[in-house]
Amino acid sequence: MQTESDELTALAREVREGVGRLNWRMRAEADAPAPGAAVLAVLSRLYRAGTHTPGELAETERMHPQSLTRILATLTERGLVTRTADPSDGRRSLIDITAGGRAVLREYSVSREQWLAAALDRTLSPTEQQLLRMAAQLLKRLADS
Repeated sequence: MQTESDELTALAREVREGVGRLNWRMRAEADAPAPGAAVLAVLSRLYRAGTHTPGELAETERMHPQSLTRILATLTERGLVTRTADPSDGRRSLIDITAGGRAVLREYSVSREQWLAAALDRTLSPTEQQLLRMAAQLLKRLADS
């Protein structure tokens, strides 16, 4: 007899496998190479939630500050983010996404979204598409927990 814990572990395995395989497939279908996952996470966070301090970014994206420092240096050098002094505390800096950063993020997303939309249309019924819409919201909630 399977316990509730066993069932949740099996569900976790299925979700991990499905999300992982879909992620791999979307990367494989892309026209251009993708920026690294950490770079995408930082750009996405800044795009969705606006200006952050490096500490806030590290905490919300669950990154080590040293790793984030390297990522921010590269993104700043490439003109994808700006770093300005915090007017309320000169010891801190504020990080924001630039138009160039938004363009990189959008370019990354467009080809993957086009492939996925076509796959949803040819593979899933309207009812399945609605179920997936609900599941997508649940996955976002899990990711933000």
